[in-house]
Amino acid sequence: MENFMWDGASRVIFGRGVENETGKWVKFYGGKKVLFHYGGGSIKKSGLYDRVMKSLKNENIEIVEMGGVVPNPKLNFIREGIKLCREKGVDFILAVGGGSTIDSAKGIAVGVPYEGDVWDFSEKRIAPKKALPIGVVLTIPAAGSETSKYAVATNEDGDYPYKRDIVYENNEIIRPKFAIMNPELTFTLPPYQTAAGIVDIMAHTMERYFTSVKNVELTDRLCEAVLKTVINNAPIVMKEPNNYNARAEIMWAGSIAHNDLLGTGRQGDFVSHMVEHELSAIYDIAHGAGLAIILPAWAKYVYKYNVPRFARFAVEVFNVDMNYEDQEKTALEGIARMEKFFKELGMPTRLKDVNIGPEKFEIMAERCVKLGSIKKVTKEDVVNIYKLALE
Repeated sequence: MENFMWDGASRVIFGRGVENETGKWVKFYGGKKVLFHYGGGSIKKSGLYDRVMKSLKNENIEIVEMGGVVPNPKLNFIREGIKLCREKGVDFILAVGGGSTIDSAKGIAVGVPYEGDVWDFSEKRIAPKKALPIGVVLTIPAAGSETSKYAVATNEDGDYPYKRDIVYENNEIIRPKFAIMNPELTFTLPPYQTAAGIVDIMAHTMERYFTSVKNVELTDRLCEAVLKTVINNAPIVMKEPNNYNARAEIMWAGSIAHNDLLGTGRQGDFVSHMVEHELSAIYDIAHGAGLAIILPAWAKYVYKYNVPRFARFAVEVFNVDMNYEDQEKTALEGIARMEKFFKELGMPTRLKDVNIGPEKFEIMAERCVKLGSIKKVTKEDVVNIYKLALE
């Protein structure tokens, strides 16, 4: 086990009706004039918008609205939010939505007090010194951004869009102060969006699980528990979207998967996420759908560099019987069952399923090199992973 420091500082308020406490928690963390940040019209149709508004007004909190966040949030939209907050004197950012809305809020929060361009934190690796406090009302379990220190945005400047972390250094500064999580808010999610979120949760967990660091039994078992919990409850929520208990398990798993607890004492492998980021930046596909395509291809490409780790994954997560004479067969069966599980959720597992060809493989691969724990990938490796994902 390696040395680590972990600070899971986000307060979680979980359960039925907790969105009605939003104003109380904004006020508790010092918010007087809040940016109410959200995506499209779904929170208005569900009545969530009205409940959050009422809660904020009950605490005499001034409100500035900014809706319109799209999946794979755009850098220029974040810049608009920064400008709006400065003009209006906003002192708190409230994100009501899923990962894209939360990541957009994080970009705005860290950009407001900074005199330069917010993308400096990504491109120049400048460490931010300040950020506005952030609160979350979560509606889509997937990204885990509600309790994490990570946020990504798509930069559309230049010839090809690309997706990057908004903050690399001192990114603890963008971890939300609180996350309000009511599983009932996920009942109306479309099946495809639910499935994409499930894959994203599993990806965050697997990227920490697949490590070359030894003697990390506790976090191994935590990762396996999260994965098995998601696998057990996914078919239930797909068939019974209003099943509170199954939705609750998946919602909580999404936060645990990405708040860094599972990565303590170990080095993860985030190649698959970076490889997918290029897909969703250029082709604007759902992030979870892209991961369902890339994860099996990545696993098939790198498993030989740590066969025992992939064999353990097969046995402990997908209940494959260990072949002690040929662990490679066990490892491959685990990868096959993972891919089958994604298909059963209705996710694509090949690039051809989403009408993506090989035309931009070289361009995308250039942005993913020198990453990896199981194997540090070259441009050629990434191109080969894309090719495995093609058909």
